[in-house]
Amino acid sequence: MSMPSSQPSVAELRAVCQPPELVGRRSAEHWAGRLYMRRLSPYATRLALRLPVTPNGWTVLMIAVGVAGAAILAVPGLGTAVLAAVAVQLYLLLDCVDGEVARWRRATSAAGVYLDRLGHYTVEAALLIALGVRVDGGYGSLRGATMLGLLAAVLALLSKVESDLVVVARTSAGLPATVEAADEAERAAPRHAALRDVRRVFAVVPIHRLIGGIELSLLAVVAAVVDTATDTNVGSSALLIAAVAVGAIVALGHPVSVLNSRRLSGPASGGLDQ
Repeated sequence: MSMPSSQPSVAELRAVCQPPELVGRRSAEHWAGRLYMRRLSPYATRLALRLPVTPNGWTVLMIAVGVAGAAILAVPGLGTAVLAAVAVQLYLLLDCVDGEVARWRRATSAAGVYLDRLGHYTVEAALLIALGVRVDGGYGSLRGATMLGLLAAVLALLSKVESDLVVVARTSAGLPATVEAADEAERAAPRHAALRDVRRVFAVVPIHRLIGGIELSLLAVVAAVVDTATDTNVGSSALLIAAVAVGAIVALGHPVSVLNSRRLSGPASGGLDQ
C-alpha cells in the first residue's frame, strides 16, 4: 500500500485525521477542540506534513510550549497571563496536530498515546503550580500559595490517575480496555439516583473543568484583570482556592462515581486513541 501524500488538501485531512469515532467520543475530545481548534488544525497539520518531524516530535513540542506557558503564568501581571493563555492555545493546536500527522502518516502507536497523556498531565500540573507561584509574587517569593498550587496539582493528577485506573482495572480483569462510544454514557451513569442527580448538575455546571489547562489559563486572564483593577492579587488568589476546592471534590467524588457505575463491568469493546 502506498504512503499517503505529504501535501493533502484540507478536506482530505479532515476525512482521514478527524474520524467521527475519535472527535465524537464524549471523553476523547475537549470542548475547545470541537468548538474551534479542530476547524483550524487541518491547516496547521497541512504545513506540519511538509516538515521532517515525527508525530512524537510534535508532541514533544506541544509539551515544551505548554510548560513554557506555565512558566510565564507564574510571573504576576496581566500581560504574562495573556501570553500564557496564548501559549496554552498553541499547546492545544499542537495537541491536535500531532495526532492528525500520526493518522495521516499511519504512524499511530502506543508510544504516541503514552507521550501525549504524559504531556497533558505535566502541563496541567505545571499550570496549577504556576498559579500558586503567581499568587506568592513570582519565583523570588515562594510561600504558602505555592504549596496550595502544589496541592491543587496533586489533586488534579489524582483525578486523572483515577480515570486511567478504570482501564487498568478492566484490562487486569480480562475485559476490553474501553467501552463502545454508544454505550459509554449509559455505563458511566451511577446506579444510585442521588449520584445521578449530582452527575447531572456537573454536566450543567462543569466545575471540574476549572482544573483543566485550557480553562485555567483563560480564567487566569480574568483573574489578572481583577488583580490589575484592584491593585491586589485577590482574583488570582480566589482562582487558586477554587482550584484546590474543585480538585478535592473531583478527586474524592470520581472514584465514588466509578464504583457506583457499570464502567468496570463487561462485556465491551475497546482500543486506543491518540
